[in-house]
Amino acid sequence: MARGEAKRTPPAHLLHLVFTLPRELHDIVRSHQVKLLGILIHAAALSLAKLARDPRYVGGKIGVLSVLHTWTRALIYHPHAHCLVPAGGLSHDGASWLSPPRGFLVPVTALSRIFRAKFMALARKSFPHVSFPESVWHVEWVVYGKPSLQGTERVLQYLARYVHRIAITDNRILSMVDGQVTFRYKDSREKKWKTMSLPVMEFIRRFLQHVLPRSFHKVRYYGLLAPCNRHLLKQARSLMTDEEVLPDRIKDSHHNFGPAKPTYVLSPSCRLGHLILVRAIFYSGRAPP
Repeated sequence: MARGEAKRTPPAHLLHLVFTLPRELHDIVRSHQVKLLGILIHAAALSLAKLARDPRYVGGKIGVLSVLHTWTRALIYHPHAHCLVPAGGLSHDGASWLSPPRGFLVPVTALSRIFRAKFMALARKSFPHVSFPESVWHVEWVVYGKPSLQGTERVLQYLARYVHRIAITDNRILSMVDGQVTFRYKDSREKKWKTMSLPVMEFIRRFLQHVLPRSFHKVRYYGLLAPCNRHLLKQARSLMTDEEVLPDRIKDSHHNFGPAKPTYVLSPSCRLGHLILVRAIFYSGRAPP
């Protein structure tokens, strides 16, 4: 995941945000996972996009890569969405890359309340006959954000573990004796490794509640990172690497009159050397079989 995704994100600092559903909704979400887990991811992206359009923050179109996660280290049901967002956005006319003027992307307090409103509106529309607890409006929904200082590759590798791993790996299971399963987990508050023993059936119950419905997409892309917006992503990368964008009227090398002026592009790999544009080769369609 990391190697390919790094090429599809703008060369900007990445921000890591986590959107968490309150405990009051866990039972309902577990009973309607296909739609409500999808709504969780979708509402998080919509909230980010809405607030980022505000000129006080970014004032443009951002990109979001979302990864669903449903468990804690102790296998407790805890649905939340990890989102990676480049620190900035593309202007509405596509002519410039906009960096957050205040040094942060969006305020998490406002983002949390927009996320709550978006999720509840979509959930009630999808399940008009389900009674959602009114208490969800009286608690603050947790949205946590921090800059990803480790770099794009490290952050994507971190999220890749959520994509390819299951709720617990074999090396964390220490023993199964007398109907008790003992496993180790890391306490996030104390930052210490601890052990826990559970009856076999309880351990199986905790594990199986994290098996997602068949064909559920736990990784999703929005905004600049959506597959349908690859042309916008290319434009954003060009603006951030000082790449010269060729006019649409240039279809092949025969339209170049006179010697072409070399275009220097910062290397997307090492970010140190430069690439020289020699010739642009445009896709002309699939050849006949």
